[in-house]
Amino acid sequence: MEPQLPGSIGTSTSLAIRWGQALFSVASLLFMCVGVQFYAYTSFCFLVTIKGLTIPWSLTLAMVDAYFLFVKRPSHQLQIVLVIVIGDWILSFLPLAAACSTASVSDLMVIEAGSYFCGGKMCSRYRLSAAMACLSWSLSLASALFNLWLLPSLYSNY
Repeated sequence: MEPQLPGSIGTSTSLAIRWGQALFSVASLLFMCVGVQFYAYTSFCFLVTIKGLTIPWSLTLAMVDAYFLFVKRPSHQLQIVLVIVIGDWILSFLPLAAACSTASVSDLMVIEAGSYFCGGKMCSRYRLSAAMACLSWSLSLASALFNLWLLPSLYSNY
């Protein structure tokens, strides 16, 4: 019998986590891009780039989870889980860096420069984008930890 850890690949919890990652990433991207000139600041461009990588990763793994739920047999092959763990760890540290840099730049713009660099509405959108990126990161970290927790049991069966 294969181990069934809630949150690992092929479970309904993993599907919910992946959908949450995608939704928070899309929200972060929309708050940053729609009607705002984000390209003037490097940290904002970094956030947009990372979210452009995170959204397809999360949606692809959500489809994989949905498939495994549909066939009612989660695949716990060592190579697949290892690729997912590595991808999750990479895509959990990069969004954290992007969210933190976006939050620090937007706070700097508000506190130090006042309304010179951005009006109240634009800075609040930058902050909302950073908050959505942090929420997406927390779900990404949870997924990485769940799949990392599953990995040693797969090595012992291999």
